[in-house]
Amino acid sequence: MNTEQVIVTRNLRKTYHDNGVPVDAVRGIDFTLTAGEFTAITGPSGSGKTTFLNLISGLDTPTEGEVELSGKQISAMSGKELTVYRRDNIGFIFQAYNLFPVLTVEENVEYIMLLQGVHKKKRHERVVKILAQVGLEDYANRLPSKLSGGQQQRVAVARAMVSEPALVIADEPTANLDSKTSGELLDMMRRLNEETGMTFLFSTHDETVIKRARRIVILRDGKLEKHEGSSVR
Repeated sequence: MNTEQVIVTRNLRKTYHDNGVPVDAVRGIDFTLTAGEFTAITGPSGSGKTTFLNLISGLDTPTEGEVELSGKQISAMSGKELTVYRRDNIGFIFQAYNLFPVLTVEENVEYIMLLQGVHKKKRHERVVKILAQVGLEDYANRLPSKLSGGQQQRVAVARAMVSEPALVIADEPTANLDSKTSGELLDMMRRLNEETGMTFLFSTHDETVIKRARRIVILRDGKLEKHEGSSVR
């Protein structure tokens, strides 16, 4: 059992100002995510899910408190250091896929590794392997416009995982998919989680995701309301 702590937050707070009025989006969250988890964060609209995810991933900075990713305090980073650390340690999956329309499937998947300076041969080997794992080995030379929505999201999953980051963050990954495609995508992601031990954290309203998560974290009014399930595999 791997008990390495991938994410730790301590007294995490984020306050925005709306026309001079303070809005507490995240209010003092203490949270730990352990290596190998397949965890969903859920809660009603306005509960703070997106803000919490943005703080965890370093896309936003806390008003107060700390965020540690793989033992390093990213809440104290800024600028290039944060950009590079996030690039090398977090894979992102978005509801809108966010693929480059002019790049092929292979080029989209290898893009992060290109930024990381991974050798061409190694990039190709990793892409071939991950495309086989997501069932797209015959689609490497296609453009995103020639793929279905479910296939595009599989490319996004492959891109997020190919560089073997400490954490894969998926923000409403099934929002643009029908229920059958969503179920197939989540089953594939859970299988990859079991095979690779990679850590997944979802933000979602979708019961398809929630039913397949091993651990559910419920947010309400910017606070952790409760946990369901286990924090370890």
